[in-house]
Amino acid sequence: MSLANLIKQLGTDAVGASSPVAVLFGSVTKTNPLEILIDQRFTLDEDFLIMPERLTRYEVDLKHKHGTTGEDTKDALDEKIVIREGLQVGDPVLLLRVQGGQRYVVWDKVVNP
Repeated sequence: MSLANLIKQLGTDAVGASSPVAVLFGSVTKTNPLEILIDQRFTLDEDFLIMPERLTRYEVDLKHKHGTTGEDTKDALDEKIVIREGLQVGDPVLLLRVQGGQRYVVWDKVVNP
């Protein structure tokens, strides 16, 4: 590598280091597997996305039997309750691009896009 190319590369690296994170807006186009359209320009699939727990589906299994004996099951409860739906198709989201641009953190769902 010539000295001129080395200087150019160092300058490019310095500019990239000065802005380690970029903020982007996107929209969920598919949920399983997750895909997000970024600024109506390109689509990211789940291989490029880092998802926080608070944006994933969370449900609780409520299995419960009332009564004192195993035979008394007339008041049995066996259902799941959804605590958090997770992302849905059409949801607007805020993303942070990790330095280098290979990974994106889905930061949050946007309420007023």
